[in-house]
Amino acid sequence: MAEQPSLDGLARKTRRKRNAVSLVPANECPIAHVMLDVQASHLGRTFDYLISQDQDESAQPGAFVRVRFGAQKLTGVIWSRSSHTDTPHTALRFLERVFPSDVLLSKSLRDDIDAIAKAYGGTSSNILRLAVPQRVARVEHEEVFDNIRLQRRKQWRENLKKRLQNDNNTNPGYATTSRMIYDYENANILYNALIKKSIDASFSENKTENQLVKQAENNSSQSFIVDALPGSCRLAQDLAWMIVTALSACKQAVVVLPTLREVNDVMRALMVYGLKPYKRVSENHRGFSAGSFDGDVARLCAADPPADRYRAWRAIASGIVPCVLGTRAAMYAPVEGDALFAIVEDCAYQYADGMMPYAQARGVMRLRAKRHGGVFVSMSYSRSALSQSEVDCYMSNAQDAQGEQSVQTTKVIQTTQSAKTAETISGSSIPVSASRLAREKLVPWVRWLNREALLKLADPSIGARIPHSAVRAINDALSDGKPVLLSIAQDGVTQSAICSSCKRQARCRRCTGPLDVANSQQTARCSWCGASAINWSCSNCGSSNMRVIQVGAAGVAEELSKLFRNVPIIISSQHQPNGIIQCIDEKPVIVVATPGCEPRVQTQDANCNGEYGVVAILDTWVSLYASGLDVRIDTLNSWMKASALCAPRARGGSVLLIGETYPVLARALTLWDTTQLSCNELSERAQAILPPCVTAACVWGARDAVMRALENIGAMQENLGCESSQDADFSAISPLLGIVPMHPPVTDRYQHFDDIYDRVKAVVRVPLYLRQELVNRLHKEVARHVATRAAGELRFCVDPKDLLAY
Repeated sequence: MAEQPSLDGLARKTRRKRNAVSLVPANECPIAHVMLDVQASHLGRTFDYLISQDQDESAQPGAFVRVRFGAQKLTGVIWSRSSHTDTPHTALRFLERVFPSDVLLSKSLRDDIDAIAKAYGGTSSNILRLAVPQRVARVEHEEVFDNIRLQRRKQWRENLKKRLQNDNNTNPGYATTSRMIYDYENANILYNALIKKSIDASFSENKTENQLVKQAENNSSQSFIVDALPGSCRLAQDLAWMIVTALSACKQAVVVLPTLREVNDVMRALMVYGLKPYKRVSENHRGFSAGSFDGDVARLCAADPPADRYRAWRAIASGIVPCVLGTRAAMYAPVEGDALFAIVEDCAYQYADGMMPYAQARGVMRLRAKRHGGVFVSMSYSRSALSQSEVDCYMSNAQDAQGEQSVQTTKVIQTTQSAKTAETISGSSIPVSASRLAREKLVPWVRWLNREALLKLADPSIGARIPHSAVRAINDALSDGKPVLLSIAQDGVTQSAICSSCKRQARCRRCTGPLDVANSQQTARCSWCGASAINWSCSNCGSSNMRVIQVGAAGVAEELSKLFRNVPIIISSQHQPNGIIQCIDEKPVIVVATPGCEPRVQTQDANCNGEYGVVAILDTWVSLYASGLDVRIDTLNSWMKASALCAPRARGGSVLLIGETYPVLARALTLWDTTQLSCNELSERAQAILPPCVTAACVWGARDAVMRALENIGAMQENLGCESSQDADFSAISPLLGIVPMHPPVTDRYQHFDDIYDRVKAVVRVPLYLRQELVNRLHKEVARHVATRAAGELRFCVDPKDLLAY
């Protein structure tokens, strides 16, 4: 047969046939159930593969593997092994590769991932990509986990106990047990929970998986809501005491904080106790050679390089590092046993995950603490509405336990709800609040300089941004050699509709939501339910006229330079050229900072526990027009964080609230007690049927997809599955809020018209005991939408931080 001629170098290449290697399945449990890195909702399950005999020893549950999935190769984790499979034998493939590693994904962490995915309507693969950092092979070869740390662990714990029990401590740089019990009510209950001995008093590296599961079943978890005291770095010191107490009782600890500034503050507070950060050793010490890694506290943050994150994750999973600090990424830290799960500022916006299934850090930490039988601590300056609801639940249970008369029907309802929600993200919590004597000793003098107060003081500068009374107090602090902090609203401009007569925020008559006025529209619409404000009238004064105001804080430093000409002014803001200033010297200077960017005051001995003489909070009237579900709680929390840096009243420190605001906010800051505000928030949300009194889910995407999904899950009905007598409070309302058009994103370079860019959002509300049912329906609908390749976007988020965020 003639062959087609070809030029040199262009001839068709023939494939080399590789010698087929016959693989033999393992003798015992040859089926590996692998969780693949596939993010599609309809593929959120394990896939079965065969294990060969040469992989039998390394292919253990929790090992990382590479497999062939269709036409591509994917990585995954062996979730479990068994001898049976529902997959046809002809369709089974062998594992391509098992990555060699001495650190496996433990069974407790795999169970936590499954529970979190179920609670928020995602898949285990969605959580797995967030919980496990990217693998870096060179990290696995650069260090060898030895037993040197374990040999000195006993003496290390004894030293921690001595520092905690040091009643003659004159150094205010760290907290002792006696100081905590004196300053906080119910601190003794928290102390007993932290030192509660587990079944096996050792760290997780000496425990088998069966022992850890048995320990979690026998230990009951406890939850605490801690109201932080004022003082420079006092929150970090008190949180460090909780961590060290748990470590001294042979437990691990994971702490989630809003930003890296708080992480560094807690790290410095732990170093006072003798704990060291996990990092590379520069020289030989304590039996370690130069170049190896040693330490007691690891850091897990998304901002760290992949190698550092993977190295810290391996150290925590191996048990050689008992404590982990970090931002939102640390909520999936691989801790074992009855550990301490602590979160600071539980309602901070940084805790809202930006990737599916949009899990909230507080719910994840609460869920893991309950599954591990550990201790959950939520510490903040301003108590959130969810924390207040948990405290109310504890108080009602405590009253029932004391033998007081209670309605038997309520107990039956609570039992039914608990049975229906086995894996809940909330529950009962014990309040740990500041004692009266501690508040009198540490709280600064708070003055509310509103119009009424300035009239009583006969201040001629009523209406000025900084009245004469505030200028006089600032000059007195500067003359005493103390720095002054001026806290302003965040940079940027937002719009809000207010009444032209009484200046109250314009709200919807249907659902009391804030009215949103777009530039291209003449009529206002509700941001919550989307209803048009036709024939609107103010509920306070009855006026029918409204106007739009712009709220901002740009140019404050320029105005201050005219009032204080000979005083240096420092600006600390992430939107300024110099960025955030970490610390300043204790000298006469004026600092202008936005919330969360306040510099620490550094004393002469290089200690960051210095204090401001005066803290002035400008433009407090901004709190009257801000929109959001947690706006008052967030505002008070930012004010208290700034006020905590001020010197106490005994040392001449004062806080100035300049402008009009809600009286409940000024009263809470003056008394340093946020209970009344959180109770008011909870009561108003119960009347408006909003979280945390109900479960809410935001659904957004293309209009046709959202409408179809809401119809399929039953949200268009008058009641979504509410059939029992418990739902009498919900029978008069629809579970659906919206549907509201979504504005095009600011990154849209083509400036699409609203009619073309047709995206909508809606809020679905159900009673608390129907939370899991709502999550299951939404997950099933999104999985069907993805599997059928339907047109348009469809997403949902359960328990969002803000109902208007999506």
